[in-house]
Amino acid sequence: MIRSPRAPRTGTTAVGGRKTAVARVLLQPGTGNVIVDGHPMEERFPRLLWQSKITLPLRITNTHRTYNVLAKANGGGVSGQADAITHGIARALVKIDESFRPALRQAGLLTRDPRAKERKKPGLKRARKAPQYTKR
Repeated sequence: MIRSPRAPRTGTTAVGGRKTAVARVLLQPGTGNVIVDGHPMEERFPRLLWQSKITLPLRITNTHRTYNVLAKANGGGVSGQADAITHGIARALVKIDESFRPALRQAGLLTRDPRAKERKKPGLKRARKAPQYTKR
C-alpha cells in the first residue's frame, strides 16, 4: 500500500501529562486557534473552567493571539486531558522562548502533577476503604 506523504507541520512540539492522560501539542504561529483532536476547543471542552485552564500558559506569557495550538489527547478523562494539554503548551512555550520559564514555573505549569489514583489493596473495597466491621 502506498501512502501519500503528509505535509510537514512547522512549529514546536511538546508532550504533556496528567494522571493517565497524555497530550501531544504543536504550537504554530497563528491567530490563537486551539484545535483538540480535530475539533475546536469549545466543542471538545464545553466547560469554561477547562477552556481557561488550557489557555492559561498562553495568557500568562501574553501569547494567546500569537500561536495556534494543535493538540492530540489520549487516555484519562476530560479534566486530565485538559491539564495534560496545559502542561504540553507550557513546555512548548519554553522551547520557543526560554524567558517564559520563570513565569510558567511560578504558576506551576511546568511540573507534571504526580498525583494519580492509588491502587486497590487486597481485602479492601477501594484503596483505603475497609468493609464495615461487624461485632457479631
